[in-house]
Amino acid sequence: MLFLVLVFTTFFLFEVTARQKIHPFQYLMVGAALCLFYLLLLSISEFIGFSWAYLIAAAASILLITWYCRFFLGGGVRTLMIGAGLTGVYTFLYITLRQQDYALLMGAIALFIVLGIVMYVTRKVDWYARDAS
Repeated sequence: MLFLVLVFTTFFLFEVTARQKIHPFQYLMVGAALCLFYLLLLSISEFIGFSWAYLIAAAASILLITWYCRFFLGGGVRTLMIGAGLTGVYTFLYITLRQQDYALLMGAIALFIVLGIVMYVTRKVDWYARDAS
C-alpha cells in the first residue's frame, strides 16, 4: 500500500504544483506498472534471492514508468524528478522491508511525513478556482 500511496502522491503533487494535467488513463497505466512490480518480484524471487529479485523488479518498474512519463510530462527535469523520486521510494521501501522489527514504525513515520509535505505544498492551492478551469 505504501508503494502506491507514495508514487500516486508524487504524481498528484506534479499535477497540482506544476499545473500539469495527468489523465486518469495515465494514472491507470502507472498503477498497472506498480502492480506488475509485485508480480515480477514474486516470480523472479522464486529463482534468485529476494534482494536481487527486488533490484531487478524495481529497476524494471522505475525504467518503465520513467519512460512512460517522459511522453506526458514533456521530458527533461520533470521526468528526471519522477525517476529519482521512484528510485528513492523503492530504496526507502526496500530498507523498510529489511527492518522487520521496525517496518510498521518506519512506514507510519513515512506516511506522516508525506502527509505533511502534501499539506505544505498544497497550502496555497485555490481548489475552487482549479475546479472551475
